[in-house]
Amino acid sequence: MARPRILVVGAGFAGVECVRRLERRLVPGEAEIALVTPSSYQLYLPLLPQVAAGILTPQSVAVSLRRSSRHRTRIIPGGGIGVDPKAKICVIRKITDEIVYEPYDYIVLSPGSITRTFDIPGLLDHARGMKTLAEAAYIRDHVIAQLDLADASQDEAERTSRLQFVVVGGGYAGTETAACLQRLTVNAVKRYPRLDPRLIRWHLIDIAPKLMPELGDKLGRSALEVLRARGIEVSLGVSVAEAGPEKVTFTDGRVVPCRTLIWTAGVAASPLVSTFDAETVRGRLAVTPEMRLPGFDGVFALGDAAAVPDLTKGGGAVCPPTAQHASRQGRTLADNLIATLRRRPLKPYSHRDLGLVVDLGGKDAVSKPVGIELHGVPAQAVARGYHWSALRTNVAKARVMTNWMLNAVAGDDFVRTGFQARNPAKLRDFEYTDTYLTPAQVREHTASLHTTN
Repeated sequence: MARPRILVVGAGFAGVECVRRLERRLVPGEAEIALVTPSSYQLYLPLLPQVAAGILTPQSVAVSLRRSSRHRTRIIPGGGIGVDPKAKICVIRKITDEIVYEPYDYIVLSPGSITRTFDIPGLLDHARGMKTLAEAAYIRDHVIAQLDLADASQDEAERTSRLQFVVVGGGYAGTETAACLQRLTVNAVKRYPRLDPRLIRWHLIDIAPKLMPELGDKLGRSALEVLRARGIEVSLGVSVAEAGPEKVTFTDGRVVPCRTLIWTAGVAASPLVSTFDAETVRGRLAVTPEMRLPGFDGVFALGDAAAVPDLTKGGGAVCPPTAQHASRQGRTLADNLIATLRRRPLKPYSHRDLGLVVDLGGKDAVSKPVGIELHGVPAQAVARGYHWSALRTNVAKARVMTNWMLNAVAGDDFVRTGFQARNPAKLRDFEYTDTYLTPAQVREHTASLHTTN
């Protein structure tokens, strides 16, 4: 009898935790496991702003999937671009652009999320995101390049536009990105004697009335005060009306000369969820507390792409798309998959949020572990301690700790790697969101496969 085929799509927190638990708890030969991911590493997303600021190296937050002593999962280097749940086939675009078809008995959809965008003129052409390792590396090079170019320019208007930076999104990603990169430019400008430090201006804007409302009013105000004390101009109730190559127009009418627009205004579920006809909740797959997709045999979903009911809150609430929930959902889902194989009852997912941490760089941070509000050095200790402990391997922990210590002792460096130096990247260049199929296209692909066979 053929072994059941388990296909996991996505190597984020949810997908990797699911695979690792399956490897540990399945009897050898009990099932075949395959993982679809463009890169053979798990990205520790919360630390990306520190990669962009050069505090951490890219390798520090990219945890290899092949370091596990029990590694026996087949990794397919590509991305899922369509699912046919009737034929039980996932359509995959490999990193070579080759289209392959992967059959499954059970599929775990954990493709994560993409940067959420809006129909704003010029946004897709002139904004950069903070969702991938490549984007963080690109933004670091780009920001340092603006200092180099401004220092070399004799044109005051060019200098002004190169030394103004706009970050959109007052959530964790946007706030930490603005804070870390502003600190980098403040330290870097000391090495540019021809530049007036007063010309460097960072803008953090968000359409919401509060900064990081999840922190609560007190800590939100503390974070706001820290950012403004450091010279970051925070504007709430404001967004982008138009983006151009050398200026950004705000919805309040202001026009900012600017050549750096970083867009972190929220996330949306991966387009993979819309490649087949399933019920969604605010764009995320509507699943049961056991993370099964009702009406679809052998289909499970979790993480940012699924609206997993939050049983600790009740009232129809769903779990927020955080690493904390995704990791725990991955482990619960693995247990449920094993229970399905062994014909045992499944258990619902339930986890009470342990709190929030926001690293603002240097000695600045705000944290709310288990409801306790902290700011300053104690909050920084909690924030970095949490991130360090959450890293999956000892190698990653050693790299991150070494980087933090080196940065604390030696300070920042301002080296550009030349990453895509002559190829200005657009927002879509990093997330490949135009490669997904429609439900009809998926059916065409799988139908042609049956015809060929």
